[in-house]
Amino acid sequence: MEDIYQAIHLIEQNNVEKAIRILHQHLPQANDDEKFTIADLFLELGLQEDASTVLEPLVEAYPQEKELHLTLAEIYIDLEQDEKALNLLEEIEPSSDHYLPALLASADLYQTQGLFEVAEQKLIEAKQSAPDEPLIDFARAELAFSLGEYQKAVTHYQKVHQTQSNVAEIDISLRLAESLAAIGEFEQSLSFYQKAEKEDEDTLFRYGFIAYQANRLDIAIKVWEELIERDKEYASVYNYLAHAYDEEGLVDQGYQTVQDGLKYDPLNKELLLTGAALARRSGDNEASYRLAREAVAIDPGYKEAILFLVENYRSDNDFQAIIDLLSHIIEQGEQDGYYKWELAKAYVEEEHYGLALHAYQEAYDDFKEDGDFLKAYGYFLIEEGRKEEAIRIFNRYLTIEPSDSEIENYLIRLNS
Repeated sequence: MEDIYQAIHLIEQNNVEKAIRILHQHLPQANDDEKFTIADLFLELGLQEDASTVLEPLVEAYPQEKELHLTLAEIYIDLEQDEKALNLLEEIEPSSDHYLPALLASADLYQTQGLFEVAEQKLIEAKQSAPDEPLIDFARAELAFSLGEYQKAVTHYQKVHQTQSNVAEIDISLRLAESLAAIGEFEQSLSFYQKAEKEDEDTLFRYGFIAYQANRLDIAIKVWEELIERDKEYASVYNYLAHAYDEEGLVDQGYQTVQDGLKYDPLNKELLLTGAALARRSGDNEASYRLAREAVAIDPGYKEAILFLVENYRSDNDFQAIIDLLSHIIEQGEQDGYYKWELAKAYVEEEHYGLALHAYQEAYDDFKEDGDFLKAYGYFLIEEGRKEEAIRIFNRYLTIEPSDSEIENYLIRLNS
């Protein structure tokens, strides 16, 4: 054992390479007990392949020592030699003290292979073998959680939570909070988030989001403010926090939050549009238009921002701006029929009736089942003296809105 003690001393002095060399040199004359010790040292150093080389003949020599089977199987799992691992695990009999950990290890292995039903059967067998073992409930909860079976996960996590708050460095309160949120139980989820450790920023963000979903804006704001204090560059939180401030009537604080967030994420189109809406409500129309236009410049297909601009240009009676915007967007290849309809209405306001007619015709295929469009289009055609076309459009309108007696009577007069 002198060589092994020397190697241990060298490891303690961080002279690992020399220690490994001594252990390999000693192996040929080592007895079995020494080989066990050397294998353990290799494992501590992360040398799984070296450890497996030492343990394989020992497993053959001591088939009754099932702890060796389990250890070697775990090494094979780490080395992604799944078949070898399963073969060893299957050799551990139900009468063995190591049968339960073997079942758990094989269940975990089957889960990583995507054989979820087999994994679950192993865990059910383990539960029958040790009904009061919380590790089995935890394993079943983790399997259900990974499969998105959150109601089932809640049931198993709650059993674990009765006796343990953490298993394998996983916070059970946090798992319960996430599972409950996934099934829409936001209030219960919040209670577990409050118990959970919230040391990382992602957990804080999620906690705030669940509070927001539960309409607990006070909690959401407090949590997200703490998150920004910890990490100002956590860009995705700013838009949510701005919305929370807005819903609490704190428009100025929301607008300031947007401005702070844009320092770290200037190309965030959603944050830009939120800023545009808040600037508008703050009375800063110039900034509102600028921010919304920046959002559209980043993504010409960002319909929400385009409609925001159209709505506000209309409120300001700036129909030429609508024409300029939508003409540009359509030229960019965005062929949404709603843009053509809005363009038609803007052309009418600017008295460009020929262009309005063309826009209505372009929009027709998208809105031929839309009563509001057909009604507006029909009246426009009458104004343009295109009576026959208007009659056709109003007839189609009545197939959609047959109870509109006003249009029915108007159509009778047109036909008379």
